Parts: sequence; structure tokens; C-alpha cells
Amino acid sequence: MKKYCNEIFFQLEEKLNELSFEVDDSIYLSEIAIKMILGCLAELKKFILEREFKSDEEEIYFFKHLKPQMVSKLIYYNTIFKIETKRPFGGEKTLRKYLNKELEKLKRFFDNNLEFYKYYRTNSTYLDHKYFVRGKHDIKLSLDTFYFEADHSFSTSHDYKVAKILANDMIQVYLEDQLSISNQKKYDNDSLKWTGSKTALTELIYALYANGVFNNGNADIKVIAKVFESMFNIDLGDFYHIFMELKFRKINRTKFIDSLRDALIRKMDEQDGQ
Repeated sequence: MKKYCNEIFFQLEEKLNELSFEVDDSIYLSEIAIKMILGCLAELKKFILEREFKSDEEEIYFFKHLKPQMVSKLIYYNTIFKIETKRPFGGEKTLRKYLNKELEKLKRFFDNNLEFYKYYRTNSTYLDHKYFVRGKHDIKLSLDTFYFEADHSFSTSHDYKVAKILANDMIQVYLEDQLSISNQKKYDNDSLKWTGSKTALTELIYALYANGVFNNGNADIKVIAKVFESMFNIDLGDFYHIFMELKFRKINRTKFIDSLRDALIRKMDEQDGQ
């Protein structure tokens, strides 16, 4: 079950990454992404309903960790679609006010679900049998109205809430990036310029992305790339294509990362010898 789900998620992630580098319009991108994710969710639902979970532990793992990964993408792109279609015309002040209101919505969700945030973020498990097993909901555990209208054969009382938490992390990154552009609080383009190769920077960005060092591993690769482009005054162009070339290198796929390690060790050795 886990292997099958991970394969679907990997394929979806690959398609979404390709799409993000081919389409610049956020509204159009979101429309296509939503259709992709809905298709994958339908496939996933069919797979789950045609089999039985081997144990409560397997069911909990699916609804706590696997399904929310995909649903969070759906929530994210649907929210971006709404944000962009309602983006106000006017000056930067109007836009900043609008974006800050969207951030406030995320804050309200956090405040209203603080206890569950604590439970989920601390990897607690003592209520998993009520949160993530179908048909075991407890009305006293702050259920969303959404749950009562959901398909209970493919939903538990809190799997959507986990997806919402993951999505909100990504939405926050998106909104803060838009605010940064609006406020023009980018690094001075003349202060630091990337003088290495685009391939080297791409390797570094993907290494940081793969290691999950931004936003608890929930930052979108395209957002990370944009920040680096802005920070170092460089246009990476077809970022995903460069990564694919790295993937298919026959010798030393991590050439730049290895050179960083060697350079740092040399620097340490030099200072030790002083």
C-alpha cells in the first residue's frame, strides 16, 4: 500500500514540477494542477476502497501521512486560484492589504486549531485511533462541519485537517513571497551576484529542497528557486531541465556539493594551522 501510494505521489510531484516551469500564469497553472490532483485522488480512492487495510496502524498511517500529502496540494492550488482571481487592481498599498488579509486567514485557522496543531507537530499518537480511523470520530474533538458531509469510506475526522496544515505552510510561503515582491524588500542586486554556474546553483537549491530545510520541508521548489534568483540576481531559466541533466549525469551527480564540502574542510584545516 505504502509503495503504491508513494509511486502515485512521486509521479504527481514530477508532473507538477514540470508544469510549474512550463506555465507562468498562476491561475492557469492552478486550474491544470487541480485537474491533475483530482485524477490522482480518484485513482487513490479506487485503490483504497478495493482493498482492506491490514491493521488499524496501516489505516492510521494512510490517513495521517499519505492521503494528506495529496489533498494538501489540492487545497494549495485551489487557494492560489482564489487568491489570484480576486487579486485587487490598484497600487502596492492595496495589494499589500489584500495579501496580509489572506495571511490573517491562516493565522485564524492556526488559532482555532491550536490543540490539534500541537498534537500533530509533536508527532503525538495517543488519539490517532479516533483521528485517523474511519468511523471512529468523536464529536467532542472539535470536528469540522466538512467532515459530516464527506465520504466516510475515504475520510476520517481529521485527515483533512492535517492536509490543511500542510497546505497552509505552502500558502504562507506563497503569500510572503508575493509580499516581498510588493514591498520590494529584496536584496540589493548590486550587493551579491552569483558568479558560479547555473548548474551549480541548481544543484545547491535542489539539495536544500531535498533536505527539507525550508518551512519544515513544505516549501515549493519553484518558490525556493525564485528567492535564490532574486537574492543573487540571476535568471535560472528552465530550472527543471537543468535538474534533469544533473539527474542523468553518468559521473558525480553532486559535483558542486562535493566541491563545497572539500572547500570548507580546506578552510578549516588552514585555520587550524594558523
